[in-house]
Amino acid sequence: MELTLDRLSKQFGRHLAVDRVSASFTPGVVGLLGANGAGKTTLMRMVCDVLRPTSGQVLLNGRDTAELGEKYRDLLGYLPQDFGYYPDFSALNFMRYLATLKGFDNYDGRERSLRLLEEVGLADDAHRKVKTFSGGMKQRLGIAQAMLNDPTILVLDEPTAGLDPKERVRFRNLIAGFAQDKIVLLSTHIVSDVEFIANRILVMREGSFVMDGTPEQVISQAEGKVWECCVEARQAEAMTAEQVVANVRYAADGRAVLRVVADEPPVLGAVAVEPTLEDLYLYEFRDQAR
Repeated sequence: MELTLDRLSKQFGRHLAVDRVSASFTPGVVGLLGANGAGKTTLMRMVCDVLRPTSGQVLLNGRDTAELGEKYRDLLGYLPQDFGYYPDFSALNFMRYLATLKGFDNYDGRERSLRLLEEVGLADDAHRKVKTFSGGMKQRLGIAQAMLNDPTILVLDEPTAGLDPKERVRFRNLIAGFAQDKIVLLSTHIVSDVEFIANRILVMREGSFVMDGTPEQVISQAEGKVWECCVEARQAEAMTAEQVVANVRYAADGRAVLRVVADEPPVLGAVAVEPTLEDLYLYEFRDQAR
């Protein structure tokens, strides 16, 4: 199975949100990174056939998905950034309602719904109304509904927003197992989630792909750009205002240990350290990080 973006573009008035992007995806997890306004959500909506491109095509095994129509949409699972729900439905009834819309019979829809609620940790809350759920619980329900039809292509826009660390671990494990024979396109601002589970990273900037590779390949582009140094607290405040500082840790003696992303050592005695995907993200978008 291969999903291909062929010179895909989307323009809103004079604003070019996505600019002739091309890529091919096979089963596995693809992490999509980019600052707000980079075009990630617009791209995902075109992949899901929610938004028609201004030019270019989305192809599945060489066939235009616009021509495949309903046959293509039957293969999709989608969690949009703003997930809608019926507040007075219980979680189970909401899932069963969506299962009916997806063509499940009553028995299979109930069984599939219960199994997915169990997998996302909502089995004990299946009969609670969705309006009583916390933000993280609603997000987990959104992940469950996206997987109802056992999709071949799963598109998740900010799926870990509102999840606590334990919930994020559950999510990562769920997606890692699910993606063995399926394409998962995942956008998130929580960079560590992508670093843990993605087979491939795409970095998007101003509507275009500016990096594409395995996590190791992408992170390697920040080699020699990440430094640790120990400075006085007052100097740390000045550096934080002027440079891209990934982390500050204050020691008992009042001095500060800084992790700085920069082309050159920020101060005398700074030591180069191994970069992470978050460091790479900060380096690529350093003009927006301060």
